Amino acid sequence: QLQLVEAGGGLVQPGGSLRLSCAASGVRLRDYTIGWFRQAPGKEREGVSCMASNSAFTKNSDSVKGRFTISRDNAKNTVDLQMNSLKPEDTAVYYCAAGPSLFGLCVLSPRHFGSWGQGTQVTVSS
Repeated sequence: QLQLVEAGGGLVQPGGSLRLSCAASGVRLRDYTIGWFRQAPGKEREGVSCMASNSAFTKNSDSVKGRFTISRDNAKNTVDLQMNSLKPEDTAVYYCAAGPSLFGLCVLSPRHFGSWGQGTQVTVSS
């Protein structure tokens, strides 16, 4: 059974950077669509970035485009999210997720992902 564990959250000042990492166990992550989502208090879970199972297609939300980059390391069975130029509105609990292959595409919708990590807190504040 696929299990996901996130790491790398913390407190950072506006304009700073953080790198989140998600380690998978139980299955080969290369066979899955992967994604990062976030949820701020009182708000719905929001798709941030996703990558197709073949790693040839990625999608970022408009709110993070140009600042966040998703990547995967199939040898380590991990998926990362590099976050640059962080803003206070990026503050949220961040979750990594995995879902079935979508034939070279990915969709930033939670309903396309069946496995979730426990989340890691990211706080952007001065």
